[in-house]
Amino acid sequence: MGAIDLNARPSKDYEAKLAETQKLLIQAASEFTPLKQASSLGAEDVVITHLINSLELAIPVFVLETGALHPETLQLLERTQADSRAPVEVYRPVNEAVVQFVAREGQDAMYRSIELRKACCGIRKMEPLERALAGQKAWITGLRREQSNARAEVPLVDTADARRVKLNPLANWTWGDVWHYIAANGVDYNPLHDQFFPSIGCAPCTRAISLGEDFRAGRWWWEDEAAKECGLHVKNEEKAAA
Repeated sequence: MGAIDLNARPSKDYEAKLAETQKLLIQAASEFTPLKQASSLGAEDVVITHLINSLELAIPVFVLETGALHPETLQLLERTQADSRAPVEVYRPVNEAVVQFVAREGQDAMYRSIELRKACCGIRKMEPLERALAGQKAWITGLRREQSNARAEVPLVDTADARRVKLNPLANWTWGDVWHYIAANGVDYNPLHDQFFPSIGCAPCTRAISLGEDFRAGRWWWEDEAAKECGLHVKNEEKAAA
């Protein structure tokens, strides 16, 4: 049974949520230029890219190709670049930084400590993200409140960062809403979702989850629950504390 069969059950107010999301994206395209969508090519992000394309909005999409993604994710990236009306930009880590880190700490450094895992995320994700967002007034993410306790209060429009606004157009959506949209619109998605990967990141740091496990249990599963963010969506005060 695939992800659509398992999950595509919209909430009662799905149509209102969809209208809210479409309104926010249209508003963003006119009020927050320049802006970009950050896509991990997960289920939420392919929904947003589909909406951007169907609404014919001038919002480019970018993907962080960390050098450690699953083959299925890279194949979806190729298809998305070929099919998307909106341009899809790819940002990669500085190769020399990756080579030096692996030579110094080893290929499996992320398993040895949270500090090393976050250092790897810093090189492969955080530094490319800064380049991707340079000069942008806003960015669009697929964050949803339902994803984890750390994201339970995600707003539609987040102005906490003085540098740029973060827009979370699916903040109110359920997992069932996401998959209903994918099914209803024939959206191309990562086949890893059919193998019980609800949240997909780098291959060494992502596993399938079992029935009853938390939505993000497959991310950095060897770490404490409180540490399960790479830094992309951590608030400034939390970064300072870290």
